[in-house]
Amino acid sequence: MSDALKHECGIAMVRLLKPLEYYKEKYGSAFYGVNKMYLMMEKQHNRGQDGAGFASIKLEMKPGERYISRVRSVAQQPIQDIFAQINDRINTELTAHPEYANDVEAQKKNIPYIGEVLLGHVRYGTFGKNSVESVHPFLRQNNWMHRNLIMAGNFNMTNVKELFGNLIELGQHPKEYTDTITIMEKIGHFLDDAVAKVYKDLKKEGYNKRDASPKIAERLKVGKILKRAAKNWDGGYAMAGLIGHGDAFVLRDPAGIRPAYYYQDDEVVVIASERPVIQTAFNVKFDDVHELDPGKAIIIKKSGEVRFKQILEPLERKSCSFERIYFSRGGDAEIYQERKKLGNLVMPKVLESINYDVKNTVFSFIPNTAETSFYGMVDSADLYLNERKTSAILEGQHSLSSDKIKEILSEHIRVEKIAIKDAKLRTFITEDSSRDDLVAHVYDITYGVIKPEDNLVIIDDSIVRGTTLKKSILRMLDRLGPKRIVVVSSAPQIRYPDCYGIDMANLESLIAFRAALELLKDNGQYHIVEEVYNKCIEQTELADKYVQNFVKEIYDPFTDEQISDKIAELLSPEGINADVKIIFQPVENLHKACPKNLGDWYFTGNYPTVGGNRVVNRAFINFYEGNKERAY
Repeated sequence: MSDALKHECGIAMVRLLKPLEYYKEKYGSAFYGVNKMYLMMEKQHNRGQDGAGFASIKLEMKPGERYISRVRSVAQQPIQDIFAQINDRINTELTAHPEYANDVEAQKKNIPYIGEVLLGHVRYGTFGKNSVESVHPFLRQNNWMHRNLIMAGNFNMTNVKELFGNLIELGQHPKEYTDTITIMEKIGHFLDDAVAKVYKDLKKEGYNKRDASPKIAERLKVGKILKRAAKNWDGGYAMAGLIGHGDAFVLRDPAGIRPAYYYQDDEVVVIASERPVIQTAFNVKFDDVHELDPGKAIIIKKSGEVRFKQILEPLERKSCSFERIYFSRGGDAEIYQERKKLGNLVMPKVLESINYDVKNTVFSFIPNTAETSFYGMVDSADLYLNERKTSAILEGQHSLSSDKIKEILSEHIRVEKIAIKDAKLRTFITEDSSRDDLVAHVYDITYGVIKPEDNLVIIDDSIVRGTTLKKSILRMLDRLGPKRIVVVSSAPQIRYPDCYGIDMANLESLIAFRAALELLKDNGQYHIVEEVYNKCIEQTELADKYVQNFVKEIYDPFTDEQISDKIAELLSPEGINADVKIIFQPVENLHKACPKNLGDWYFTGNYPTVGGNRVVNRAFINFYEGNKERAY
């Protein structure tokens, strides 16, 4: 994606089902779990580079022995930083105590981070400051082992204000107004309540406080706690938690917006945000890794028993299509084919834009995530060209000379690597305020392959703000001297803000929205803007389930092509020589390519939860009033 878009987060959980001695004997190290966590987090670094965190719980520790360890970092390479800290601590202990080297029991007792239950998180900040205090996992501490709670997640809630208010009604005093703290305290409240009730029952049965402790671990019903806590949540989430005594869980939202995959055998239970992460780290097959169903929790008890509980009734499945287009790594077998299909399906519109002149057209892509869609686009172009060759040969079969046939067969799709990303420079562009000076140099180009009569077709996975296109890419491509530049987006037009984990909070930053406003002005229909504002204001006191998305009316007067043409006009830099055309994927083609991931609210405005309509209307009110606050 040529526009910098902070997005998503990644979770990784490993639950070792055997004693640590087992892994020492079989794999040569009691640090097996820590090593696997490093792999899983590193393989998900695409999901977050603002921060990383790791936490572990040791089972069956005695009073006075540390059983929870946590490390977090906001260093420039946070994953490497936290595991360097872990490694340094382990090596320091082993150097000071060589007798620990082959004594797993001593290692577990004396060296932090070595545990049976491990949780990792990589973060892109979408809410709050990017400080180490904002980095997951979060820890809710208590002297009662069962009331310690460690939380990490890939999520955004649309109704944080309501949930925060619920905590205050319960008599709590939350230390921060963030969805992470709010969710953790909500679960923590019902965890405390459940522990108290179990202890009360045990006391009636004659158990003293000390003897009751292990029984609490056995009897605690994590599924019931999650049902009570999640009752009023509205958002997209894959929520992971560890309870101090050793229970662990991952809960997925009922619309399946955010992804979660799991694998289990007799040695481990593993959960991650992406399937290939588990396949690679544990060397298992595609079919061995399963998707956690929407609204369900996978619960691993301290005993190692694995349970699946339906916590919330599933809604219509609206898994995030942006996961497939851009966020998730393309090594997943299904995602790879889906991205190719996206390129394949957009090709007819591309051919039309170049008047079917493939002979004088060079095809390329914006590195790196658009590369797979590019292969699909080229496959489709090859099919078209082969059909044209076949027709030419059949039509002239009795009159064609050998040379003419060779000439027909020699025509091919011209593929070149035009844009080359300067990866080192990219890491310094961290926020909008510092981007303008550097953004023009994110890409280098290949000179000498474009002729003046050529079209240049270049595909990107999506166009969000259009900043990099206007300030860098189009100017850069124009230097090559093509007669026409066709920029292809494998995704549809992004028209609406996201409120489930992607940092697209403001309408006015979206180029499709700005194009629609310009068209309203051009056509004397700008009064619609005020009408939509008034409709949004009228809904501010309504319950979420009654709120409608009136922002759709901004786009209703225009066809997709009219908006695309206006986007091309807005993004064409002054003084550019080439004719610029911008093509977007139709929404219906997106659904054909990604049939299991139909969440398309950023394109259609059809939000999968009731809170989405309130958020988009609030975003429009903020735009109209010039308010720069977030809509959620």
